[in-house]
Amino acid sequence: MAKESLDRTTIDLFAEEKRAGRPKTSPLSRKEQLRHSKRNQLSRDKANGLKRIELKVEQDLFDMLNLQAKSANMTRSEYIQQLLQTHVAR
Repeated sequence: MAKESLDRTTIDLFAEEKRAGRPKTSPLSRKEQLRHSKRNQLSRDKANGLKRIELKVEQDLFDMLNLQAKSANMTRSEYIQQLLQTHVAR
């Protein structure tokens, strides 16, 4: 049997042949990519005049906020922002 260069069914004939995988899209490690992405996100937020607020809540409240936001077709962040604006405006 002759070795056909396009034949990929006879794997043993091509054992030494390296096949190209998915090319590396970034020279940075995944950890570095995440750090850069986070830094860029914070810069975009700052440029848009947004400030970061962290809040810890119980699981029940978290679930209720998720449900309410989903029913209002909003993200949880948008929904909480709307609640705060409504409460502060009173």
